[in-house]
Amino acid sequence: MLDLDSAWRLNPRVALRPEPFGALAYHFGTRRLSFLKTPKLVAVVESLGEHGSVRAALDSASVTHDETTAYVSALERLASGEMIVPVE
Repeated sequence: MLDLDSAWRLNPRVALRPEPFGALAYHFGTRRLSFLKTPKLVAVVESLGEHGSVRAALDSASVTHDETTAYVSALERLASGEMIVPVE
């Protein structure tokens, strides 16, 4: 489970390509492709490195309380695919 109070960032080996639905994320190391299905999710992922926690990134993108579970689930999938990584 993703700790909302921990700091994460987009993996430096991942490129985001904007799309009308959100973005495509391509990992150059694993050659995995992921779909970020909403522009708001793209905003969260892009801003992760600018915030001290996942919670702060969600707040900055105006993710509502009702949306939080879905966004955390999406971030957990991105973390499992090494698209986002913890800040060390």
